[in-house]
Amino acid sequence: MDDIHFEHTISVGQVVNIKSKVNRAFNTSMEVGIQVSCEDLFSDRHWKVCHAYATFVTQRTNTGEKVILKPVVPHTHKEQVEYSLAAERRRVRMLHDDIIKDLLSHGSIQQSDSSAVDSAVAAEKTKVESVELVLPPHTNHQVNTFGGQIMAWMVNVATIAASRLCQAHPTLRTIDMFTFRGPSQIGDRLLLRAIVNNAFKNSIEVGVRAEAYQEEGPNRHINSAFMIFEVLDNHRKPCTLPRIRPEPVEGERRFQEAIARKKIRLDRKYIISCKQAEVPLSVPWDPRNQVYLSYNNVSALKMLAAKNNWRLSSEKDKVRLYTLEQKSMLSFRVEAEVDVPAHRAFCLLADLNNRTSWDTHYQNCELIHLVDDDDFLYRVVTPSVRHGGVGSPTSASQGEGILQDFILLASKRKPCGSGDPYVIALRSVSLPTHPPTQGYNRGEVLCAGFTILETKNNMSLISYYNQASPEVLPYISTDIAGLSSSFYHTFCSCRQYLTMHRLQTASEEQACQYQTTTTDSPTCDSKADSLSVALHCTQL
Repeated sequence: MDDIHFEHTISVGQVVNIKSKVNRAFNTSMEVGIQVSCEDLFSDRHWKVCHAYATFVTQRTNTGEKVILKPVVPHTHKEQVEYSLAAERRRVRMLHDDIIKDLLSHGSIQQSDSSAVDSAVAAEKTKVESVELVLPPHTNHQVNTFGGQIMAWMVNVATIAASRLCQAHPTLRTIDMFTFRGPSQIGDRLLLRAIVNNAFKNSIEVGVRAEAYQEEGPNRHINSAFMIFEVLDNHRKPCTLPRIRPEPVEGERRFQEAIARKKIRLDRKYIISCKQAEVPLSVPWDPRNQVYLSYNNVSALKMLAAKNNWRLSSEKDKVRLYTLEQKSMLSFRVEAEVDVPAHRAFCLLADLNNRTSWDTHYQNCELIHLVDDDDFLYRVVTPSVRHGGVGSPTSASQGEGILQDFILLASKRKPCGSGDPYVIALRSVSLPTHPPTQGYNRGEVLCAGFTILETKNNMSLISYYNQASPEVLPYISTDIAGLSSSFYHTFCSCRQYLTMHRLQTASEEQACQYQTTTTDSPTCDSKADSLSVALHCTQL
């Protein structure tokens, strides 16, 4: 189950509406999206309570073998977006535990001297233990205990633990991502243990562990969960909470891990909820938020590509320019079919070192940092948009030598299933090691990149996207015709470059085989199933 954040509480007598749907089926697992809302029958009010994503794996009852699932076909626009983003969410799930380990092993978490607080409550006082007997009403048709039932028992002991710290009635706000490690059946006893791991100014993290056992045999670890509570005053505002004094060794470990989880929650909330019209557009990059920045980068491009109200502005030699107006933003899509296999086009376009050979606006590109196999940080230099014509190859000279540079997070993904495109996505980030420098206008990119879709006869439909920020929008809107011409010539140069390099050398083929796999596999069940690197927008 992915993280669950409860936006509102539900009272006795109110109606709960629950909707669920399979968003995507992978090889042996499926993602189910769940939405919970509440209805007050007396005031006719409706409000959202929470949403969640659950991952299920199907097993045959008699043999225990996993079942190969049939693919889910999305029909509506909303289903297509959820289908596409499910692959990115899956990638984040698989890396979640590694993020915690990296934060702690690399010293990214500031150590706190919890013992220095005289008034701190000893963590031992918050310990809770409970035993539940699994009965037939607690299980499904396969006689396995309902996951929701286990969660309810875990919430009960966690609430008691939190109450012992704050001596009040706490409200559950968030449940961190957790995994059911194995099933429990009728007749099992479930041993539930809870303790407060850490107490922050306005929130409490409680760790809960669930183990199953029979009369004989060892305890089986079923689940561990981390639940965040708040205490609200009469005005529904969070109260200030007492500090906690952890137990030695293991308690200190849980204390520091709670700090790491809080940092991840705050980073994720800031990155994912950041409005695209807000300035600055660049989100600070550091190791603890790189996974969520990468997710946001790729998902933003996929959501932009999935918009269904694009308007065809011009077409020449089968190169089509589309525009999309949304409030203060103007987005562009340039696309054409190219006689190059999709995987080959992906390898060529994903290599930023080749960009200067076909794009006159791409003056310089410097690799700042290799984040991982999927993501890179670049500094790119282009002509400034603040002087001269937008996208004009001579804009730098018209701007008296002033250039524009960008600090870019580049992320690339190979297809996760049949019908998926290759994705090369890009967004701006800020780096303390590379502040704005004299002689350069520091630009920002909201969302840009390529999607490459395999078509018939071993050809590719290549689409380039660019979302213009409010900063450069006036320059674009005054010269749509010139922009159209510039996009056309740059895209033609790109098509010519791809066609000329359609056949790869032996060394290139070996490199591409190392980086990518074929798109025939319908699965996305590998940790290293995505690639990274993206390209900067031509004119902006």
